[in-house]
Amino acid sequence: MSETAKTPADFWFDPLCPWAWMTSRWMLEVEKVRPVEVRWHVMSLAVLNEDKLDEIPEEYREGMLPGGKSWAPVRVCVAAEQQHGSEVLGPLYTALGTRLHNRGERNTRETIVAALEDAGLPVGLVDAAGSDAYDAQLRASHKQGIDLVGQEVGTPVIAVPGSDGEQIAFFGPVVTPAPKGEEAAKLWDGTLMVASIPGFYEIKRTRTKGPRFD
Repeated sequence: MSETAKTPADFWFDPLCPWAWMTSRWMLEVEKVRPVEVRWHVMSLAVLNEDKLDEIPEEYREGMLPGGKSWAPVRVCVAAEQQHGSEVLGPLYTALGTRLHNRGERNTRETIVAALEDAGLPVGLVDAAGSDAYDAQLRASHKQGIDLVGQEVGTPVIAVPGSDGEQIAFFGPVVTPAPKGEEAAKLWDGTLMVASIPGFYEIKRTRTKGPRFD
């Protein structure tokens, strides 16, 4: 790889997931301190859990049912990507996540419209929230990430180059608050390091803190 080439990092997110939001803010920081290009993709917790809704806590289950509110943001993101190109996903995700997580706004049509305006996108894209018109593309994007990482994960999924150039995907890293500066760089360097080890799969500990959006 040349000195000017950037390392690709493919990132799959569901806008509703606070932990994916934390990791995505870290990746934006990594872009400032390392030669990295984040490529954004949509995945869906509703799709991931549609065959195991009985295992989902009651407060989340209703939204994940067909046509539930958990489908709305991901459908709008995919519609925006299909109509305006993949380059709009990052700004739209930032607009949605800022409102949903940092500001604590509810997942409503009004919030999605405001996020579309923030991202400079046509507000008519909100109509995709209640439509299955782009569900095939949503499922294809979701499958692309899951096929890389495996079934027993959630969001985010990140894929980086391994030792032989093949993409190595992980769930996470799960971190709060989002590291900045040199800490962001060190976590990125560590991610590339473990991806370079054949047979490496998992490091994990119990979470003792919730996501911090500051």
